[in-house]
Amino acid sequence: MAKTLIAYFSRRDENQVGYSKKFLEKGHTEIAADKIRELIDADKFEIAMKKPYSREYSACMEESKRDYYSDARPELVSLPVSLDRYDTVILAYPNYWGTMPMAVFTFLEAFDFSGKKLLPLCTNEGSDMGRSERDIEKLCPKAILGTGLPLCGSGVDTSKPHIERWLKENGLL
Repeated sequence: MAKTLIAYFSRRDENQVGYSKKFLEKGHTEIAADKIRELIDADKFEIAMKKPYSREYSACMEESKRDYYSDARPELVSLPVSLDRYDTVILAYPNYWGTMPMAVFTFLEAFDFSGKKLLPLCTNEGSDMGRSERDIEKLCPKAILGTGLPLCGSGVDTSKPHIERWLKENGLL
């Protein structure tokens, strides 16, 4: 039986929400991952860094910028033992510096995605998917890359119809 994994990186704490900054108990990307789980049967895995970025938004952006420009691969709290039981991986992340957070690179490089359907979902505040789909393609050249879904983070609470349509287009609903 086909199994789906939702692997997500999300940021709580102070975030950019529209044109202002707000503290969030749950990050936009985690909210999107939860909405997916309301619609389909899937396992959920949080991509979490051993040394998280600062709770304060500006400091977090500086830290993530430093990681981006140094091509860092932050150590993760954990990884799934294997992805063998999954034929589809929904990869959800915020847009950092025009692509995925470097922790997502760490996650992707830990596994062989050959023959697996990989569906990217990117939360953002106007920067769309950036070049994240091209980066995923470079990191996972043997994966079957589906069409990405950009979601406005500050509008994620009302994104269920967009997610539902995207899941249908990708054969998961």
